[in-house]
Amino acid sequence: MASTSGRPRPATNPDTRFFWDAAVEGRLAVQRCSACRALRHPPGPACPECHSLDWEVSDVSGRGTLYSYTVLHHPPAPGFDGPAVIAVVDLDEGVRMVSNVVGADPATLTIGEPLEVCFEEQVGWTVPQFRRPAAREGLR
Repeated sequence: MASTSGRPRPATNPDTRFFWDAAVEGRLAVQRCSACRALRHPPGPACPECHSLDWEVSDVSGRGTLYSYTVLHHPPAPGFDGPAVIAVVDLDEGVRMVSNVVGADPATLTIGEPLEVCFEEQVGWTVPQFRRPAAREGLR
């Protein structure tokens, strides 16, 4: 069942649509330059390494480590119950992603700890977020 959390839906364009389409399918995807093969996120029209305009979609593992985070207490973020944990995650494939950490008390988070992607259905879209690995939390 889709959440009715009230989170605003992000804008999409031809450079970002693949990301949101993949999330609906439970996949985390980034752009890969077709010329130099560099992975990049956030999505954009040109490769920051070689400036090529040619790119393809590359699925990534969804595993990474917590690089940095902040906790948004006030004003309340639309669609969040309680403070929002906004994080920068170093993906195992070498790109960084800004997202949220869910299911963890922010006071217990440690820079460098492992995280994995999870997906939360919204009305008409799905948002990739990160959590501690299920094994660590005793979840299935």
